[in-house]
Amino acid sequence: MLKHLKTLTTALAIGAALSTSAFAADPIVIKFSHVVANDTPKGQGALMFQKLVDERLAGKVKVEVYPNSSLYGDGKEMEALLLNNVQMLAPSFAKFDKYTPKIQLFDLPFLFDDINAVERFEKSESGKSLLKSMEDKGITGLGYWNNDLKQLSANKELLEPKDARGLKFRVQASEVLDAQFKALKAVPRKMAFGEMYQALQTGTVNGAENPYSNIYSQKVHEVQKFITESNHGLLSYMVITNTKFWNSLPEDVRTELSKILDEVSVVVNKHSHELNLADKQKIIASGSSKVLTLTPEQREKWREAMRPVWKQFEGQIGVDLIKAAEASNKQ
Repeated sequence: MLKHLKTLTTALAIGAALSTSAFAADPIVIKFSHVVANDTPKGQGALMFQKLVDERLAGKVKVEVYPNSSLYGDGKEMEALLLNNVQMLAPSFAKFDKYTPKIQLFDLPFLFDDINAVERFEKSESGKSLLKSMEDKGITGLGYWNNDLKQLSANKELLEPKDARGLKFRVQASEVLDAQFKALKAVPRKMAFGEMYQALQTGTVNGAENPYSNIYSQKVHEVQKFITESNHGLLSYMVITNTKFWNSLPEDVRTELSKILDEVSVVVNKHSHELNLADKQKIIASGSSKVLTLTPEQREKWREAMRPVWKQFEGQIGVDLIKAAEASNKQ
């Protein structure tokens, strides 16, 4: 009897060890959800991150990418991250104002002269500090992925601010962007990205603001007759993770993931402007939408019409932070 008990105990111990070993061998799964197409800068960045993790952390980490709102849409992805139902997102800055008002900085119209100024600011100490500004809310920023500057689209020519008066524009859920269109005496309509095309097609909204890559990938140019190259605002993303999840990772894994993400960010930010310029040419070649170029005088009128939004939000964002961003234009 004692012999049988010893045999059973040994068998159970071996079974438990095998079970533990099998469990330990299971890779850490990172679900990376986003709301745009695979051929956009964000989409390409997510796939490159997946590929490099598979190469360098094979068996330890597995990245699953869910594009085009296939897992969570605009309205649900932040909640999903906080619940750890997804582990990585790359939302636009407009998604963060409820977690820290400082990130509203990136939505201020005509703040940056060009995408180079944006990158200079993001690499500065002020820019890096914003990545850690939401950790008390459970969100850790890992990097910036830029998707270039935004252009206005509508079914009428938008050459001066008065041309936008009364039009309904699709906007992200951002108080700054809401105020931006109200400054033009237009009507902002907060709406998920995935709903934009149909809303433009049916006339629920009359216009929108997007970089060329999103205009082309979402076929906005097929339902908007005119695109005004305003370069008035920034559409960029912060790659984020659940803070508890991130801190729970083994240090060597976390270090390697950070290195990979830094590499991917360099590539994304290098190619996003090129992609946007290429998509602009595809839109022009399609003939379905006319791209309008503003004169310097016309652009200055738009800037002056939207500039009061800075004053409206400087108390929430911080004057020093706005000045630091402005300074990036001069280098």
